[in-house]
Amino acid sequence: MFKHILVPTDGSELSSSTVTRAIEFAKEAGARITFFFAQQEYPIPLYGEGALLVPVTPDQFVDATKKEAERILALARAEAEKAGVVANCDTSVSDLPYEAIIDAAKTHGCDLIFMASHGRKGVAGFLLGSETQKVLTHTTVPVLVYR
Repeated sequence: MFKHILVPTDGSELSSSTVTRAIEFAKEAGARITFFFAQQEYPIPLYGEGALLVPVTPDQFVDATKKEAERILALARAEAEKAGVVANCDTSVSDLPYEAIIDAAKTHGCDLIFMASHGRKGVAGFLLGSETQKVLTHTTVPVLVYR
């Protein structure tokens, strides 16, 4: 039924277990996977009360985010290859991760998005909101939500 699955990952514990389950699902379905990491854009510093201080330059931030994406995607790809599942990786920079996920699914011709019910916890999760909910609301591609 499904032949090409997009698996967004952010490196969180739940996301990592979702990668494992998506690989099992893809193997059973005879599908291939594209793992996807939505890189954050450089935060715009705010000034005044409640200021957001950014302790790195934009170039340092981009480099660190790119390296983190490569590390997380390489781990996912290696796990898929070990299981005998064909896998590719993609990443893009966006201030709206849910849009980047939807765009990646369309770009790669994916017929399913297999994603965690939620991602990072704490302040990052609070600020981002539920990307899974936004993907569910805005995509026309079927979504399998893993808990």
